[in-house]
Amino acid sequence: KTLTTVDQTKLEHFRNLVSLSAADGKIDDIERVALAKIAYEQGIPLERLNVMLNRANEYSFLIPQNVKEKENQLKEMIQLALVDGFFEPAEFELISSVAEKLGFEKEELSAILKPYLVN
Repeated sequence: KTLTTVDQTKLEHFRNLVSLSAADGKIDDIERVALAKIAYEQGIPLERLNVMLNRANEYSFLIPQNVKEKENQLKEMIQLALVDGFFEPAEFELISSVAEKLGFEKEELSAILKPYLVN
């Protein structure tokens, strides 16, 4: 099956997630669990996920330089995690971890998350 441009964009966004997760030099188990769940929900095959995880440190994810772009990156990640309508603890851990890597304080993350947590 060939990838459509939508799938390609999805893959690129997901690859950013993987490289963000690996930004501290390792992908923790809890991050792997969240990435696997998000990959499944996005229709990304397991073997593709494994290749991405194995190559995570090769991907050059450019951390956005301005706050607006960092915030957009985080919001995109939150939307990916919420595809199924709710946060798994592992997904929340992953988002918290990435937010920290992007330089957000816990209070800032809470403010960014607030609109997504309203039912």
